[in-house]
Amino acid sequence: MGRQRILITGGSGLLALNWACCMRSEHEIHLAQHVRRINLRGVQVTSLALDSVETMSRQLARIRPDLVVHTAGMTSVDECERHPDMAHHANAILARNVAEVCARLGIRLIHISTDHLFDGKNGPYTEDAVPKPLNAYARTKLLAEQRVMKAHAGALVIRTNFFGWGHALRRSFSDWILYSLRDDQALTMFDDVFFTPILADRLADAAHRLADLGAKGVYNVAGEDRVSKYEFALRLARAFSLPEVLVQHGRIAASRLLAERPRDMSLDSTEARKLLGANMGGTAEFFDALRRQDEGGRREELLAAVSE
Repeated sequence: MGRQRILITGGSGLLALNWACCMRSEHEIHLAQHVRRINLRGVQVTSLALDSVETMSRQLARIRPDLVVHTAGMTSVDECERHPDMAHHANAILARNVAEVCARLGIRLIHISTDHLFDGKNGPYTEDAVPKPLNAYARTKLLAEQRVMKAHAGALVIRTNFFGWGHALRRSFSDWILYSLRDDQALTMFDDVFFTPILADRLADAAHRLADLGAKGVYNVAGEDRVSKYEFALRLARAFSLPEVLVQHGRIAASRLLAERPRDMSLDSTEARKLLGANMGGTAEFFDALRRQDEGGRREELLAAVSE
């Protein structure tokens, strides 16, 4: 499809910011801000009342997006466990509201879900696997999927686990690893927790292509490499020529995390791969792209993109 008007909720989040950077040369991008202010070259910033279906309907009728990408939500697993009511509102209620408005106005919708929906005993997981959420975050994200699909039958729900450059007020998982190693700080990384990470830009590109092909329902969009958190950090250190010796083995059983986590969150992206006719890519390719983004100024641009 040609140039589209794309509205992304959760505009100050790292996925929305990287998505905007990835797509701003091809599409007209609108980032929806809530509390934090956003200043990003080549995109428009707008306020969006996710709490009110009626107000949001008027706002989207004015903006007239071709596509809404819903990334807003409460993503800290332990904070969701501490505040389940807040998590339910941020993850399930707001997702339902967005889906209802998009359905009412005939707007295509991509809803970003998670890989945390399972108990971690039978990965990699396909779209047909029965969810068995272990914590409040997973329960509210599963409820969000169900409410989105009930409200908007044509919605595309993406299960994934992404990484990319963060901003000054919110570091990403890969940021934390890279900045720590650059400061000669040792890291203890779980070697018994597995996932299939994908670069945010690759996720955005795949999601757009799936939407343009008319995909609806649940699709896994994840990297081809199933790695432990330890192996991810080790490969990232190697790709950025940082000291691998600082990456140390750890076990999640010895951690003091509040919420129970699945040991295996890996996703099987076969269905998306068949529809797109291409692989999603692996960590070596993603880390090379991440390094080139840094060299091209993405990291510095995003560091300054969000303020209180």
